[in-house]
Amino acid sequence: MNATISPTTVIVGLSGGVDSAVAACLLIEQGYSVTGLHIRTLDDSPDSAELVASTLVVSDLDEYRFPVFSLNLSNSFREHVIKTFQKDYLAGKTPNPCTLCNKLIKWEGLLKGAQLCGAEYVATGHYARIQHSDSSCRLLKGVDNKKDQSYFLWMLDRKTLEKTLFPLGEYSKPEVRQLARRFGIRAAEKTESQEICFVGDNNYRQFLKSSIPGLEQSVQGGDIIDEEGSVIGHHTGYPFYTIGQRKGLGISSSEPLYVTTIDPKRNRIHVGGKQKLACSRLEAGQLNWIGIAPPERPLKALGRIRYRDQESACTIIPLDGDRIEVLFDEPKNAVTPGQAIVFYHEEELLGGGVITAACPSA
Repeated sequence: MNATISPTTVIVGLSGGVDSAVAACLLIEQGYSVTGLHIRTLDDSPDSAELVASTLVVSDLDEYRFPVFSLNLSNSFREHVIKTFQKDYLAGKTPNPCTLCNKLIKWEGLLKGAQLCGAEYVATGHYARIQHSDSSCRLLKGVDNKKDQSYFLWMLDRKTLEKTLFPLGEYSKPEVRQLARRFGIRAAEKTESQEICFVGDNNYRQFLKSSIPGLEQSVQGGDIIDEEGSVIGHHTGYPFYTIGQRKGLGISSSEPLYVTTIDPKRNRIHVGGKQKLACSRLEAGQLNWIGIAPPERPLKALGRIRYRDQESACTIIPLDGDRIEVLFDEPKNAVTPGQAIVFYHEEELLGGGVITAACPSA
């Protein structure tokens, strides 16, 4: 008699949307034993130390039913994601909370959940791919260029990725919708949200005003400075502006003006013509390397400075103190401190960091 081989166990992060639901059902179809985990981040209660059974049902079909639990990490989310978001805007930066949440909340929660329920792998509905091998793993873009989400995963380390599965990496969004219907998923027609989960109506300015007492009164009325150093107007508060912003400046000019620099110490924003947004060099820190060892000499790569940015040829130059300088072959537009720069070689994500300084081309 042949010995029974137990299926590989995996815990899948469930957001309530179609992508994570399809990821879970695909894994069931592939023979995995699946448990779902919904990580709660917006409760008022402290973090929980154990999993709590959830009534969430992903599919109406019996063959795609599986146990679902929840794990409350709301306090950690407030401390690590929301407070960092506030702090970065007060420092004149434009943060990207999703990448930080992935590392410190989602994957921390999934790995904790996997430990509690004895799962061997964790999985999510991200559009990315991992190539596992005996010696290492490689993080690759999703095959659907319009949906590729590898940019948001640059902070994950290799040890974490070795335990991670991305079932949707080989699919396009329309294909995932079709699978959702076949799997009987209740969220099959649910529309996607492009908003930051804790920012209502995607209005970060209102969020900052309501969550930081006295902020609006303390920063309003600062100077708007033009390219010649002259005061040409007054703004409503430096945290409420981003690099490259054109609308809402409240000034008139013979040519379009854009925010080029934010000066939190003096409560000033500097504006200039579009050409002043061109940037050939930047510096970055908080580095994480996945596909390569930390570079010790200049390295050619493709760099992306925001999620929807087009990758551009650049040279990575190591600096002291876990920092790098990045030189672009062609200037990039509106490089923004606080955003992530992520590096690729063809389809592989090499690593990334947080932009700390942008250096104009002229």
